[in-house]
Amino acid sequence: MKVAIIHYWLVGMRGGEKVVEALCEMYPGADIYTHVYVPEMVSETIRKHHVVSTFINRLPRARQLYKAYLPLMPMALEQLDLRKYDLIISSESGPAKGILAPPGALHVCYCHTPMRYVWNMFHDYRQSAGFLTRLAMPPLAHYLRLWDVSSAARVDSFVANSATVAARIRRYYGNDATIIHPPVDTEAFSPVPHSEVADYYLMAGELVSYKRPDLAVRAFNELKLNLVVIGGGEMLPDIRRLAGPTVSVLGPQPFAALKHHYAHCRALIFPGEEDFGMVPVEAMASGRPVVAFGRGGATETVARDLTGVFFDEQTVDAIADAVRRFSTMEFDSDAIVAHAARFNRDQFVHRMRAHIDALLAQRDLRDQSSFHRQWAVT
Repeated sequence: MKVAIIHYWLVGMRGGEKVVEALCEMYPGADIYTHVYVPEMVSETIRKHHVVSTFINRLPRARQLYKAYLPLMPMALEQLDLRKYDLIISSESGPAKGILAPPGALHVCYCHTPMRYVWNMFHDYRQSAGFLTRLAMPPLAHYLRLWDVSSAARVDSFVANSATVAARIRRYYGNDATIIHPPVDTEAFSPVPHSEVADYYLMAGELVSYKRPDLAVRAFNELKLNLVVIGGGEMLPDIRRLAGPTVSVLGPQPFAALKHHYAHCRALIFPGEEDFGMVPVEAMASGRPVVAFGRGGATETVARDLTGVFFDEQTVDAIADAVRRFSTMEFDSDAIVAHAARFNRDQFVHRMRAHIDALLAQRDLRDQSSFHRQWAVT
């Protein structure tokens, strides 16, 4: 069986690329198609596969400005020749699912979220954009929405990474989706004895506006409690300027440093609304509880009062109140680790393989039934 994996862009190793990595291990002979490919920024597992990029990869400064070429990506996808493949798995968050699958091929879309910049977070992105981008966004987003909805009809089966995303798929595309949580390498993390837990909280992840890192920094400035911030992104300079004397902004850090801080922090602070959110699961796999905004994927991974606490509004006061409430509670590190194990890589591989195998079996039955009907007629 010839397998193709379609991913929007391969320029780093975030949650979407971890899914691609797991799919590569499931289908070691699969070919990968993507808009922009930066080999040195992805794992060896992905680099071992034959990777084909669209014409976007050859445009000026595509490695840095790939998002600026978003309006061209639907056309780029439709130029891919996938006639030799039996199974196509698209990994969707940017444009990926709009390929033209050959007749008889099965197209499964693993959806991290419908493109948030044209759907549920359009106004947030537009508000934070520059003047010219704000002018251009309405007509471009309108065109992309029309294509996005029409291309949803090209998918045989949607798989959502969370119930939150499944609800968006139903709202925007009118399709049902099977929920399979993404793979988290929980075994890469481990807890430390309670005596080694330090007197600081941790915020980790990409520092971008929709994740609201500014709220956490302002809250800890007011609380005068220690907060360590790990991560890069467009808001890193702003966060550094905003940080008070109790907030340490470390910027991007190697995995060993992130793992150390996960295990030794009092708790992870998670102020954004995520589609799923691997960071809270990684913190819990390290035995540490989470203080999270009570919407989005965190509500599906964090167990209230067992592995963390929630705040109901994205405000400085709400975060501060949740931290105060958290400080009066006790959490069982072993129970937190056991809870995080529910989201490990094995569950993804097992459930994804079972789902695809069932779809392939259904397709084969339909093909056999069609053949027998044609034979009976002749």
